[in-house]
Amino acid sequence: MRTAIIVLFCLCLLPYVMTLISAYYRKQQLGAVNNQQPREQYTQLKGPGARAVAAQHNAWEALIIYSAALLAVVATRADPPHLALAAVIVLIARVLHGFFYLANLDKLRTLAFLIGIVPCFYLFFVVIAGLLMR
Repeated sequence: MRTAIIVLFCLCLLPYVMTLISAYYRKQQLGAVNNQQPREQYTQLKGPGARAVAAQHNAWEALIIYSAALLAVVATRADPPHLALAAVIVLIARVLHGFFYLANLDKLRTLAFLIGIVPCFYLFFVVIAGLLMR
């Protein structure tokens, strides 16, 4: 469980990393970071800046799914085999997803997304199977 919680913390950081990257592009492309109207400014970004914003949004979405899967494990006191491995796979895939998003490598980005979501569904499957067997 320790590895899964550490991964959860790391996944919480990823959207903020993408925010910092998008801030760099906001300053570079638009001359300044407008914290009064950041979402309006996001819509003006092009290229890697716009992709950093999209990667940030996707990182939040992936965090929700992993958090829900981990919550299901904790709430049911399930003991999924390979929990640490599943967590590490999610983390590596999500980091690569952000990198591929920024680099505009769409096919690799999609592959990283799929690799990162499968362990989350695996955790749900283990939890639901355990509930059905009770």
